[in-house]
Amino acid sequence: MKKNNTKILIIGNAGYIGTVLTDYLLESNYFVRGFDLCIYNNHQTILPFLSKPNYEFCYGDLRDENALKKALKDIIHVVLLAGLVGDPITKKYSDFSEKVNYTGLINAINLIRNFQNIERVIFVSTCSNYGLIKGDELADECHELKPLSLYAKAKVAVEQHLLGLSGKIHYTPIILRFATAFGLSPRMRFDLTINEFTKDLYCGKNLLVYDAKTWRPYCHVVDFAHIIRKTLEAPLSNVAFQVFNAGGDVNNNTKQMIVDQIQLFIPNSNITYKEHGTDPRNYRVDFRKIKDILEFEPQYTVQDGIQEILQALKQHLFDKIEKNKDFYGNYTIDIN
Repeated sequence: MKKNNTKILIIGNAGYIGTVLTDYLLESNYFVRGFDLCIYNNHQTILPFLSKPNYEFCYGDLRDENALKKALKDIIHVVLLAGLVGDPITKKYSDFSEKVNYTGLINAINLIRNFQNIERVIFVSTCSNYGLIKGDELADECHELKPLSLYAKAKVAVEQHLLGLSGKIHYTPIILRFATAFGLSPRMRFDLTINEFTKDLYCGKNLLVYDAKTWRPYCHVVDFAHIIRKTLEAPLSNVAFQVFNAGGDVNNNTKQMIVDQIQLFIPNSNITYKEHGTDPRNYRVDFRKIKDILEFEPQYTVQDGIQEILQALKQHLFDKIEKNKDFYGNYTIDIN
């Protein structure tokens, strides 16, 4: 494959999605520069990339303007992945979350104006922005946003800031509202629904499922990498200042549907169901736009993800989860 000299900066490249995306773009012969503070003590996740001639790593804080300026030098495209990801972690560290998920990202977006080489800025947002949708209504990109958490509220605010820059900046923003991720990653997370349910039932735990009939969209981490590459390579006229729901219709699932699929492989499971949990979110998402414009359809289904996680568990790859719990989920962060 011919080497691609396009330099991409992934802000937040040492995390669950970032490591998979980094590997995917390196294999696609892009030049990747990673920028990460490694707040989950996940520094070792980038070790396999350091020997690659088309990879660089910049250890740094998104809030540090000088560190970010160095990372942005000679970059053509930027992927904004960094932040405290998920409702529990942002609630637990609300002040830090505000400084990173909102103020830090806004400052980074504004700083990019000073780098004339930069062409595209991909902001990774979330389908969680839709919050609570009653009935079976599908949310397309124009659906009313009802963010319920600090995490989603910050994402909506950054989206609005980016979309308000039309005609004021030289670079092109694209917003991707990610579905809930699943699948294997070098920085594995077991605090995500599919990964967590699969692991707990495999380990023989009693799984407590709240609000089993609530809908969410899901997407495999490798499919997210495919989406970002398609966003980087699509004609600019197709993506400029556009919002895309990132995922596929096939992976709109209720929690009950996920449990049922796991039970195909682990039939004798201990499961308890309860209603009225602390997380009322319910949303089914319409992915026609990304299918039509970016020609994206998922390669991996929820069942594919369940099977690959089960295979890894059977091979004893995650025997020490409880001894290093913070590495395997967004529970606690290491900050000064």
